Amino acid sequence: MFRGRFSISNNAADLLTVERRLKDYANVGRHLLMQRVVIYLLAITLSGVYYDLDIAIFFLILIAMYEAFDTYVFHLIIQRKTWRPRNIWNAVVILHIGTLVSSIIISAFSISIALQQGVNNSHFLPMFMLVSASIFAAMNNHHFLSVLALRLIIYVFSILFIPAYDLWVVQPPLSSELWLNLFTIIFVLGFIMELGRNFLAGYTRTLRAREKLEKEHKITKAALEAKTRFLATVNHELRTPLTSIKGAFDLINAGSLGPVPQKMERLLEIASRNTCRLKELVDDLLFLQASDIGKIKFNFQKLDMHDLVEEAVERFQPHATQMNIALNVQCAADEFWVCADKKRIDQVLMNLLSNAAKFSKPNGTITVALEENADLIRLSVRDDGIGIQDGSEELVFAEFIQLDSRDGREYGGSGLGLSISKKIVEAHQGNIGFNSELGVGTEFFVELERYH
Repeated sequence: MFRGRFSISNNAADLLTVERRLKDYANVGRHLLMQRVVIYLLAITLSGVYYDLDIAIFFLILIAMYEAFDTYVFHLIIQRKTWRPRNIWNAVVILHIGTLVSSIIISAFSISIALQQGVNNSHFLPMFMLVSASIFAAMNNHHFLSVLALRLIIYVFSILFIPAYDLWVVQPPLSSELWLNLFTIIFVLGFIMELGRNFLAGYTRTLRAREKLEKEHKITKAALEAKTRFLATVNHELRTPLTSIKGAFDLINAGSLGPVPQKMERLLEIASRNTCRLKELVDDLLFLQASDIGKIKFNFQKLDMHDLVEEAVERFQPHATQMNIALNVQCAADEFWVCADKKRIDQVLMNLLSNAAKFSKPNGTITVALEENADLIRLSVRDDGIGIQDGSEELVFAEFIQLDSRDGREYGGSGLGLSISKKIVEAHQGNIGFNSELGVGTEFFVELERYH
């Protein structure tokens, strides 16, 4: 980072660290501007009233000039977007020059007050100014060790100079309070040094932790991008041949290519059904990919949930009959208007129906209900199946997860249906959840805002 006389490494990581330190230093400096101005004005005003007004005005002009310069430098550092090694070098050099000048001005101002006070004085005002400036530097100039060290060296020299000058002029015995003042000041300086060390170490730990988090974030982001590219490639490579295979099976099963031998009908039916399942899985993966990168488009329009439920139940009826499951619809002959994407909400309902059928008992019943509750339309799908164990709430809507996750599990499926349904409902600013009792059944519900 810093080598020799403030030389800067060309390593990208080192440059980024120095850039962060520069911006942190500039932000703190600009944020504390008013505090410094108030302290300086009060000290200079007291100096002008009780001591020499001309000297006070002279230092007021100097302090105003370097504060204006520092404020301009801080502004340039914060506003700069692109940093090159030369820019960083220049900024670091300017910060050191500004630190040197400002420390000398404050020290000279404090020493001038002490000299005006004369010997045999407690020098409370100048010592207060220098000690406060040292503590302020330890707390707020810890971003660069060299800057902090430069400022503290000048302040410490000035703090020691004032009592040392009194001792040199008066030459009192060791029992004099002038010696006690010097020893007390040395003790205070030890405290200031320790304070500066602690703030410097704390900032360094924080900066390293932040860099570590950013590095982990980049790795996670790269993994997500790789996953997205992989899914996009797989979807494309699978979807095209699957469409052709499904089309071929449909033609064969429909008899368009001639009568199907009886021995082949069962095998062709199985192959066709599994091709449809594979296509649905690819479509689900494509949806998740688009969802992760925020590219799902919704066609929101006024929609009657009553009509949508009737159409979905009618389409699902053959599958329910094949599984020996009864469908019971509890929906008043009324209009249940929402603002939604018909295709996506239908997808949610079909997922809930398929999930209910999958986990229902033989000869069970699935109940679909529509209710109006205040300004909400509530769609529910209830089964009398195995139920869901308590404590499984987070897993129910997780991707690629089924609660029955054993090898050779009894219930098939990719574990994507409920996860996709949750994404769709949340995109509609709605709510999806469930109520379940183990061994009795489960009710999944979707709540959407009523369209007025």
